[in-house]
Amino acid sequence: MNSGELISEGLNLMLLGMGTVFVFLTILVFVTSIMSTLVQKYGAVQPADHNPGATEQLDEAALFAAITAAIHAHRMKQ
Repeated sequence: MNSGELISEGLNLMLLGMGTVFVFLTILVFVTSIMSTLVQKYGAVQPADHNPGATEQLDEAALFAAITAAIHAHRMKQ
């Protein structure tokens, strides 16, 4: 093969590879969009009696207790 044929084959291979990647990524974008729409439409619904304020207070109390215990344990080592 001469250099002209090699360059032509290289360009054909490059275009085939780039085309394949472009088609795959395009399909991936559409599938992701469809999945996002389906999850928003049919996703899990939070219960109506959910009280985020009480959960946050419990989380803060547990966090405060954990920090206090960690400080106490650290001071006892010294």
